[in-house]
Amino acid sequence: MLEGYAPETAGFVLPLLGSGMCVLDVGCGRGSVTLSLGTAVHPVYALGVDADPEQLAFARTAARRASVSTVDFVAAVPHALPLPRGSVDVVFSHALLEHVPAPLDVLAEFARVLRPGGTLALSTADWSRAKLRPKTANVDAALRGQYLLHRRAGGDPFAGRRVGEWVQRAGFRDVRSRARHHEGIGYRELARSVEERLAAAVQSPVGERDPQLASAARSAWMWVRGGGGDFSQCWVEVLARRE
Repeated sequence: MLEGYAPETAGFVLPLLGSGMCVLDVGCGRGSVTLSLGTAVHPVYALGVDADPEQLAFARTAARRASVSTVDFVAAVPHALPLPRGSVDVVFSHALLEHVPAPLDVLAEFARVLRPGGTLALSTADWSRAKLRPKTANVDAALRGQYLLHRRAGGDPFAGRRVGEWVQRAGFRDVRSRARHHEGIGYRELARSVEERLAAAVQSPVGERDPQLASAARSAWMWVRGGGGDFSQCWVEVLARRE
């Protein structure tokens, strides 16, 4: 699902950074947050990790243009990070755990690369608490179709409700969480994104035989052609410590 990187995405992490730290940004995408982490305090070394080479190419270009030498990027999957045990001070991840099929495996890998006493910082979406106005019957139906696709891809659109529990089960201590709403993409941009994804799904060999997806796609079509509105996503921010 399309997740906007708002300017305040990493705001809850920045006060925790100190000179000489090594910070890992897992699922960094185009690297905007990695750059903010790597320039928050001098010197802080920030490493962005993502599985998408195209996104990483964009991130490296952005870092070069900004003349930032304390940031680097590497291609890897979140459950197999190319780092030694206990090698980083902070692991940060935004909009990742709602998309992975085995979040506990990913959290175990985060614990492996964190030094003892290191900080875990997560920002995870909870679509059950997203605010949309107006939230019409078409909006509801379109989003139900979007959630169905999200689950079929192995993720959980409501992962923010469970992320604190997952972190505790993974063995982290001093787990603190809070829910915050902030804007990322706009209401109409969200509608277009949902419509595009559902339209592509119903044209697939499996989707064209799925009446629920077909109905959701029609609702998304109506949503896009309706009026404007407001959208803010609910992000559950979790801080925890590795023993």
